[in-house]
Amino acid sequence: MSADLGRVVMVVPTYNEADNLAWIVGRLRVARPEVDVLVVDDSSPDGTGVIADQLAGEDPQVSVVHRSEKGGLGAAYRHGFEVAMERGYDVIGEMDADGSHQPEQLGRMLDALREADLVIGARWVPGGSVVNWPKSRELLSRGGNLYVRILLGLKVRDATAGFRLFRRSALTAIDLASVESTGYVFQTDLAYRVVMAGLRVVEVPIEFVERERGDSKMTPEVATESLRRITVWGIQERGRQAADLVGRWKGRWR
Repeated sequence: MSADLGRVVMVVPTYNEADNLAWIVGRLRVARPEVDVLVVDDSSPDGTGVIADQLAGEDPQVSVVHRSEKGGLGAAYRHGFEVAMERGYDVIGEMDADGSHQPEQLGRMLDALREADLVIGARWVPGGSVVNWPKSRELLSRGGNLYVRILLGLKVRDATAGFRLFRRSALTAIDLASVESTGYVFQTDLAYRVVMAGLRVVEVPIEFVERERGDSKMTPEVATESLRRITVWGIQERGRQAADLVGRWKGRWR
């Protein structure tokens, strides 16, 4: 149970998920009846927003935020997080609408949050797995996460994962309003900020299932942009480390 964690909401961003939304929200409400749902729809032309409104009309624990345009995954999550914080939630989670993140595994993540500030449902830790992914997609994800660990010095093994739970205090500590990432790199950005703030990150193994309906939003262009942003951050981090080292060296010789 998550009663001792306070009020919990899962933010679910959507763009053209009419085939999946009711199905995944229904599973979430059955798996964790005490958890609220906040759908953030980026003006989906396929009617996803209408379906979200219908779900909210039938269930007081489901609410919807309609955005005027498609602004990117990170922008949708940030907007949803801000709304959730304004509404006083203690735990703010995130998950995809396409079924790749299984609500039935949320319980183990809530349990882990008792000893953490951020819990990540991770694919690339012992016990984690992916289903129906081609080897090329797996290599891209594993390679991207290895690149993140090397460049940013993170110990997190799945910094790009999108199944997460944040304590409200963690989002406050990292100054959510200052986050500028709008695409998929948003996930890495927030994980990095949480670690740099000295907060505790716990990774819980999950089974990630590739979507069965609809089109993936991950494209080579999106992946390239994410790697570019991470490279810039890595160079900046190495610069800070070098400056700290020089400062300590000078201090010893004064």
